[in-house]
Amino acid sequence: MQLEEILAARRDTRHFTDEVVPDEVLERALRAGHMAPSVGLTDATRYYVVKSKEVKQEIKKLFQKYNRKAADQIEDEAQKTAYAVLKLEAIVDAPLGLVVCYDRSVLNSFTIGTVASNDTIRFSAVCAVQNIWLSLTEQGYSMGWVSILDYYEFKNLLGLPEDIEPLSYFCVGKPATDYDKQPMLQQQGWKQKSAAPSVMEVEKVHLPVTPAFEPPHLHAPQNELLAERLQYIIDHKTKPTGALGVLEDLALQIGKVFNTTAPEVKHPHLVVFAADHGIAQHGVSAYPQEVTSQMVKNFIEGGAAINAFCQQHHITLSIVDAGVNYDFPPNLPILHHKMGRGTHSFLHGPAMTRNQVHTCLQKGSEVTTSIYQTGCNTIGFGEMGIGNTSTAAVLMSLLCHIPIEQCIGKGTGVVKEKLEKKQQLLKQAIENYQGEQDSFAILAHFGGFEILQMAGAMLQAKRKDMLLLIDGFISSVAFLCAYKIEPKVKENAVFCHQSDEAGHRLLLQTLGVNPLLQLGMRLGEGTGCAVAFPLLKSATAFLNEMASFERAGVSNKA
Repeated sequence: MQLEEILAARRDTRHFTDEVVPDEVLERALRAGHMAPSVGLTDATRYYVVKSKEVKQEIKKLFQKYNRKAADQIEDEAQKTAYAVLKLEAIVDAPLGLVVCYDRSVLNSFTIGTVASNDTIRFSAVCAVQNIWLSLTEQGYSMGWVSILDYYEFKNLLGLPEDIEPLSYFCVGKPATDYDKQPMLQQQGWKQKSAAPSVMEVEKVHLPVTPAFEPPHLHAPQNELLAERLQYIIDHKTKPTGALGVLEDLALQIGKVFNTTAPEVKHPHLVVFAADHGIAQHGVSAYPQEVTSQMVKNFIEGGAAINAFCQQHHITLSIVDAGVNYDFPPNLPILHHKMGRGTHSFLHGPAMTRNQVHTCLQKGSEVTTSIYQTGCNTIGFGEMGIGNTSTAAVLMSLLCHIPIEQCIGKGTGVVKEKLEKKQQLLKQAIENYQGEQDSFAILAHFGGFEILQMAGAMLQAKRKDMLLLIDGFISSVAFLCAYKIEPKVKENAVFCHQSDEAGHRLLLQTLGVNPLLQLGMRLGEGTGCAVAFPLLKSATAFLNEMASFERAGVSNKA
């Protein structure tokens, strides 16, 4: 067969005979895969062969579980019916299973071609897949790509080593049909493949214009006369002075922020900023990077803890894609402020550029502005991003001049050897840093897209005289970044809880602030803000509704 004939004959096959795939056929196909482009000559692609019926059955169960989830997302009933009859896998039917993986440990040292994106390691594995497919086709065999899987469960099921990430599962065998020499989905009427490729010429340079971020131009110092009046009102409620403890401090702060003796929390809003981190490629988290995008979908579907808490307290929830390593459909109900598919790993180079730092701050500012325009005066901040406790720990260490060992915690639950590895990697990253020591240089080298967008949003909230609700460790580090730019942002910040993350208590002490709650939480997502929210309502309730000694006719102390 000529190359063009092989390309035309290649099929994503779902129907196989029971003929065994000879070893020499597979070996030849894998050699073809090994000839594929490999970024920086890393040779990071790995292969695992599956022949066991038991293993195939378990993989099929994973497919069925995720396939039901996929079907549930189809709203059109006719399309859902058509989807149900499609054969989308041959996991048990095919005589051979092939798992194509990539080894992310190659990123632990400098690798040519990975500076712009770590995804090039995965792309190399995809190139190998195409070569294998074409080789099998030329030999009279075929392959079927099974992508409807939960890759975290899939990896655990196969018992893959920590640094080995599965690209996908492939069914391999002798095809039982050629689908009338067309794609199976086209033959079955699901969709028609376009007749020709889409090609456009780029004729000129387009320079995106992003408004430059400007530090907030703050109003005059808070009204001292107002502060005195608020304190007088609080002290003359029908109670001993200070009897409501922290609620009295909170009421005073809220009144000063809203510039009134009768403050109200209006249209409360909570924003979860999500992004991925290049440092996660080095195994600093107990979970794979895919969990970030999966959790964003969970937020959208209303299945996360923050959804439950926001619904409980009538808080509007918004999700921001600040830089998740996943392409969400444009019609999803999220704010699309993606800076990239995650930051670069800061182990051997900068996570982002200085321009990206400013753009993140500006995009965060825009988020707050849009929320403020709805009538909101109280905004909480949460986050989601596998690996972001590592980013936060390094930022805290460098911005506060605290040894990194005191800033590192368990994050998503890393323990023992994995925690030691995390500590060693972050210490090495700091030792490798040869850049300037000013805040913006540090933010560019070690920052996270969601952390800096949060910081920009906090600064804009201060500018708009809004109350800021700060969640746990990551959100507090985002606040730290904002504070380094404008210290007065602290006047508007309520620190909702002290998380169970190791560095958070130390960070709160360094900032000189006291959290409202200490419940052993370390989930993130803004959950601490939502759980603490009733305390804000209680603070304003007693300030506005509780009688004074004079009004109640109760004698004050002599």
